[in-house]
Amino acid sequence: MSDATVSPAEVSDSGDRDFQIRILPQVSDEESLKVLTAVKVDPPARGILLPKMKHLNILLKDVECRAANIIKQEMLSLGADAAVARGTVSCSVPATDVILMGTERQIRSFADHVRVQPFGLKSLSEKLERILTGYRATDLVLSTNRREVPFGKRTRIMGIVNVTPDSFSDGGRYLSTQAAIERALELESEGADILDIGGESSRPGSDFVSVEEELKRIVPVIEGLRGKVRVPISVDTLKADVAAAAIEAGAEIINDISAMTFDPKMPSVIAEKRAAVVLMHMRGIPKTMQEGPIVYPDLMGEIIAYLAARIEHARSMGIRPESIVVDPGVGFGKTVRDNLAILRNLSELKIFGRPILTGVSRKSFTGAMTHVEDPAERTEGTAAAVTACILHGSHMIVREEQR
Repeated sequence: MSDATVSPAEVSDSGDRDFQIRILPQVSDEESLKVLTAVKVDPPARGILLPKMKHLNILLKDVECRAANIIKQEMLSLGADAAVARGTVSCSVPATDVILMGTERQIRSFADHVRVQPFGLKSLSEKLERILTGYRATDLVLSTNRREVPFGKRTRIMGIVNVTPDSFSDGGRYLSTQAAIERALELESEGADILDIGGESSRPGSDFVSVEEELKRIVPVIEGLRGKVRVPISVDTLKADVAAAAIEAGAEIINDISAMTFDPKMPSVIAEKRAAVVLMHMRGIPKTMQEGPIVYPDLMGEIIAYLAARIEHARSMGIRPESIVVDPGVGFGKTVRDNLAILRNLSELKIFGRPILTGVSRKSFTGAMTHVEDPAERTEGTAAAVTACILHGSHMIVREEQR
């Protein structure tokens, strides 16, 4: 999968088009009308199409009009339908977004029918089948260098221990090695399925620390936990040298908030060590990510395209697909409205067929919604946000310090 953009003029009959596909969550009629309007469906047709959006709705971005017309006819022939922009039939527009509307069986039949069609539709057929398979997957496995972690039977918990003086939730509380080890053991006894150790704060406005300082903070903790805990140890770091040392010390998962874009050596380290990796969406860096308004013309579209590209890069570098977790990056370069939109549309990430991690614990958007400034008092807002994440497909949630 890739987020490369191909203009209609570049689309040939050879089937080399990389369609951007999203499975839209089930929403209200009002939201469905907004989607039809965004696609520029002819106004009289919107009311006709609305009742057909009751099963499965799949959005295809920027489809050449010739391909869109074939898609429309094939869907109609199966008793389903497809919404396209006004002017598509006459090809007075060069391209259109398309919404496939039907049952899963109809859409799988459609994928089979268009496999022999031109204008890149063979590529669409193959991608649709992969995405539908991933979207429907219920029992997932995360492979680390030491074990396989099953996901799907219940929501798993990632317990956080920040060995830092300035982290959002517990900065300074576990700065000593012994205090951090004791807290990690406590989290495991309370039910944590994964322990995430961090030596560098990623709160808004935070600065990077040196590799040496980060190693000084986390390696003794990992070594102290090795052999004492039964659950996997994850390390929150952007730096390949820190990741390598942490894995040698006993870590199994690298939680990289930059999705391996900060340090070009990171993919090679993870592939060589056969560790697992969490790929997260973020704009900018922690120090500046919340400065000024951030505008996403298509928030979920950007998150999905970004994660798709990072997954493809990881695979190209030798990282096993079964060793990848995805994280939409709630609170990382997002507004309150953006964070709420992620929770509402989280199910879209299921197309990757990989475990979804979400971190919402006591973040500022929960305070904004409940009118609570003190992070320590955001328990109710956190509970509501966590519930929304689980209901919409999150396989694992982050547990921060509860003060």
